[in-house]
Amino acid sequence: MALIQSSSLENQLKTRTVGRSYQSLIVMLIISLLLVGALGSRIAYLQLVEGKRNRELAENNRIRLMPKQPERGNIFDRKGKILASSRLARSVYLWPLVNKETHWPKTRQRLSEILDIPEADIQKRVAGSENSSTLIRIARDISPEQITALEESRNQLEGVSVDIEALRMYPHGELAAHVLGYTGELSDVELYKRRGQGYRMGDIVGQMGAEYAFEPALRGTWGGQQVEVDGRGQIVRILGEKPSTPGKNVQLTLDVELQKAAEAVLGEHKGSIIAMDPRNGAILAMVSRPAFDPNIFSSRINKDTWRKVQAKDHPFVNRSLQAFPPASTFKIVTTAAALESGKFSPYTVLPTYPAIRVGGIWFADWNRAGFGPLGFVGAMKWSSDTFFYQVGMRVGGPTLIDWTRRFGFGRETGFELKKEEVAGLVPDNQWKLKRLKYEWTVGDTVNMSIGQGFLQTTPLQVAVMFAVPANGGFLVKPHILKDNEESKNWRESLNMKPKTVEVIHKGLRATITSGTGQALNVKTIPPAAGKSGTSEVGHGKKVHTWFGAYAPEDKPEIVVVVFGEHSGGGGGSFAAPKVLKVLEAYFKQKEAAQAKEKGKGKESKKQKAEVRR
Repeated sequence: MALIQSSSLENQLKTRTVGRSYQSLIVMLIISLLLVGALGSRIAYLQLVEGKRNRELAENNRIRLMPKQPERGNIFDRKGKILASSRLARSVYLWPLVNKETHWPKTRQRLSEILDIPEADIQKRVAGSENSSTLIRIARDISPEQITALEESRNQLEGVSVDIEALRMYPHGELAAHVLGYTGELSDVELYKRRGQGYRMGDIVGQMGAEYAFEPALRGTWGGQQVEVDGRGQIVRILGEKPSTPGKNVQLTLDVELQKAAEAVLGEHKGSIIAMDPRNGAILAMVSRPAFDPNIFSSRINKDTWRKVQAKDHPFVNRSLQAFPPASTFKIVTTAAALESGKFSPYTVLPTYPAIRVGGIWFADWNRAGFGPLGFVGAMKWSSDTFFYQVGMRVGGPTLIDWTRRFGFGRETGFELKKEEVAGLVPDNQWKLKRLKYEWTVGDTVNMSIGQGFLQTTPLQVAVMFAVPANGGFLVKPHILKDNEESKNWRESLNMKPKTVEVIHKGLRATITSGTGQALNVKTIPPAAGKSGTSEVGHGKKVHTWFGAYAPEDKPEIVVVVFGEHSGGGGGSFAAPKVLKVLEAYFKQKEAAQAKEKGKGKESKKQKAEVRR
């Protein structure tokens, strides 16, 4: 009995252990299947769901975009002489994505030491671009010594490269600086304003003058290379390339030789000189002092250089386009308003006085004595203030203001450098009520009749005014782009009576022959016509001086206006001699060109004669 029970128990035990040796294998198989399933699901998720994103990340880790900025178009003068071009220089770039976060502080410190740029400035350059696959410029136009130092520190400078780029170059330095302007890198604010126009971080753009005005033509379009790099950021192969398109060249109406002469004439005096063709408004020379060298903006400006530039009195202000009282040059407009109003005849004669009393205030003549009876020609010749006071009072403020605006004052001229141009001011009753809280008076008209009071005009506007009698009564649109210089495209008639234009012209001519502008009554230039002006600018300050003239007086082809800011003296003594020197330079240059052409003609005839033989 016991044996049977024992055998039965043994059988039971054997029965319970059947397959136990396979349980672990089964469990392992199940676990493996679960792991493979989870892994497969993860792989499927990464491939199907996150595949695109992961591929992009992988591409960004090995593919770089090396943009190539286009070479900026050149700027030429009217005869094809270079005014602004480009030169090749080495610049430092950074690939933020290659730079490991742990290494960046050391890289930044070393760059700061070599390039002499504060670490904070470098950090600011790359802020927000840590995942960028494009290059970021850190420094421009580095020295050979800096290039060597960067090469020696290559192992410490992950993601840093040195490449060649074109930098703006102005071969004549300060010459025509305010006309040409300068270029500079886009700021974040400027980049935001230009969004949608194809600009990108690091773009070099025109910031002033012609560089700014003709930016769309000069800039060109970006190109670049797509390259594959290894883990160290070294280029393995080029995947594709798109060449950049250079900007278009721009030709200006400036004459570089006349510009040189005008700048030499003004010297270091604060002020402006403008030379313009009165037939179509083409600007032949435009000078403003003090000036600056636009080349300083082609690379990083050090503190000493910037301190020297800033020591000048507002060197970046183009005084040719800023507003000042026009003084007695404005008597051209007063004469036009008088004769066109019908209240005066071309033959009117008025007495002149040491001073006249208006509204309890004495308004003196500039010589404090008067000139006796004068007509319009004589009054212009001697620049009699009391003559024009009387004219202004009889014409009336509204008519004088109307003709002032017809001559283009109080608004922008349409000149391409509109960023720097101010409209000036033609005051009226509405302006005075708003600004000063009281109405226009007869005294305001008296002041305005001789170009004083609240009236503000730019030297460019004054040049446009002188062009009216020079070209027979047309208001020209001044321009600097040598595109289409047909006069009919650049001017409009003021519809003045021929006699009005004649009287103004005779007055300006008499000023030169026997009046306040006799400095120009010389044989070194063709007969000229012109007018002086001296504007009072407040107690204790030196006066501003003006002189404008055109020549030849029978067929004018050039207008020259000189403005001296706080120059002292008078228009006839300070400004007139400078106008003369500019005119002499112009006609001497013209004579030399004609002689050269004549010589070519003779040589050509000689060659033809020899061929016949």
